[in-house]
Amino acid sequence: LQWSSPPEAIELFKSQEIWIPPPQFYEFCRLCNFSSLSELHKFGAERALEGCERWMPVLLTAADGYIQLLPGDELYPEDPDYTGEKKITMSTDKKVEDLMKEGSTFHRIVIKNIHNLAIYVNIQAEYKHMNPLMINCDSSDYNSKL
Repeated sequence: LQWSSPPEAIELFKSQEIWIPPPQFYEFCRLCNFSSLSELHKFGAERALEGCERWMPVLLTAADGYIQLLPGDELYPEDPDYTGEKKITMSTDKKVEDLMKEGSTFHRIVIKNIHNLAIYVNIQAEYKHMNPLMINCDSSDYNSKL
């Protein structure tokens, strides 16, 4: 068992020494905004009064990978399946790169494989939340429209 700071954990993930599931990877990237635990605690105490929202990542299967769509993304469905009863599947024959080049409003995690994740966010976070730092674990660069 090893304690690591969020940036250290992300580096361990990049080097494939550990695996971090996409939702936790997203949160580690948000935690990278804070240089100390006291700074995070202060932010949390102030932000808690603003409220919260329910999130349901929606998986879009592309020809060469996956994209977890999050609220605010232009491809996020208007009525996501919060319970799993609707069995909604989203898929496309397009490649991830094409979807990224065509898009302009992003709040997503691009997944090429279990150790190749990238976060793209160019929307304002709700309820005074902090957006994650956009960390890319591969060499792709879809930042041209961000």
